[in-house]
Amino acid sequence: MTRVVPDQKSKFESDELFRKLARESEVRYTGYRDRTHEERIVRFQTECREGRCPVAFTSSGTNLVLYLGPQHYKDKKEQPPREFVDFDKDPGKVHLKSTFVMNGVCVIFKGMMDLQRLDGTAYLELDNIQSKIEDKIMRDTIEQSRLRLQEFEERQRRVKQEPMENPDVVDYRSWQLSSAEAQYANPEYNPNMVFN
Repeated sequence: MTRVVPDQKSKFESDELFRKLARESEVRYTGYRDRTHEERIVRFQTECREGRCPVAFTSSGTNLVLYLGPQHYKDKKEQPPREFVDFDKDPGKVHLKSTFVMNGVCVIFKGMMDLQRLDGTAYLELDNIQSKIEDKIMRDTIEQSRLRLQEFEERQRRVKQEPMENPDVVDYRSWQLSSAEAQYANPEYNPNMVFN
């Protein structure tokens, strides 16, 4: 199953949700809502340093769990590169970047959040580089599926055309019936018939 749609750019530009999220809008940290604000601040910073952060676009209600780092970075235990999590660019704020596939389109989340208020602004943009990579994977997958289907259909045609020569396959027409079985095979047999 492919992860992306055939024309990602068109979908990104025409889909209502993507058009909303492409404009800079308010985002909030959504983790640990049952904890105190001070504890949430610590948890937010810790999660950012670990490369994972749940946020929501408040205008559209879209919730995301961001993996802050390159696509292959999700399983690493180290702090993500500064390109994806930057605490030093602006004092009291963190700049976040995440790449992912959303609704069949490769996108980049770019945002800035206040470390005390746990909110900020962000937007999505089309990830042209990753979309080309995923598009090639999609086309290769479709081609492999087409070839497998073609091979299967060819095998099916050969099986239908070949005579049955397998000794393990039994031809039931050649069986001899016992006399008890023969009465049931007789078309004149009536199970309700009474004998005197």
